[in-house]
Amino acid sequence: MTNVNAFIVAADAAAGSETMPLESTPSLLLPAPYDVVWSLVVFLIVFLLFWKYVIPKFQEVLTEREDRIKGGIERAEIAQKEAKAALEKNNAELAEARAEAAEIREAARARGKEIEAEARARAEEESRRILEAGEQQLLASREQVVSELRNEMGQNSINLAERLLGMELSESTRRSNTIDDFLSELDHVSMRK
Repeated sequence: MTNVNAFIVAADAAAGSETMPLESTPSLLLPAPYDVVWSLVVFLIVFLLFWKYVIPKFQEVLTEREDRIKGGIERAEIAQKEAKAALEKNNAELAEARAEAAEIREAARARGKEIEAEARARAEEESRRILEAGEQQLLASREQVVSELRNEMGQNSINLAERLLGMELSESTRRSNTIDDFLSELDHVSMRK
């Protein structure tokens, strides 16, 4: 019975004044105070280690990356400006080259026309010279033929006159104007045709 009495005394004491430490139920939302204290201590240690070692390295990496990005953007802008300037320069040089090519073409055309005109003038001059030489040669040949014909005609006329008259004509008669007039008339008749 002593055991039963002790149990009853203990039960009365527990029911009346305080609860026993094993009999209380823990809170689902609040941890025990010792868990909170130890968690804060570990959190502070980890926070200080992060603050001292990890965050500066992280900041350094971020700063380096930011500088790299800014530098890349600046280099890209500079490269874009240089490319634009080079494009404008190339366009200007291309326009200048086209203008120069047009001038060269025009100069070549003008020179070609000059050469053509010179060649045409030389050809016309040569043609005139050949025609004049031919005309002069033709005139000389004509005069030679006319002269030979006159002599033959004169001789034939004298021979015919001697036959008709039955005697020889004197030298003075041969030189008379009658024969010359006759031959001159023949010249005028042949020129009219």
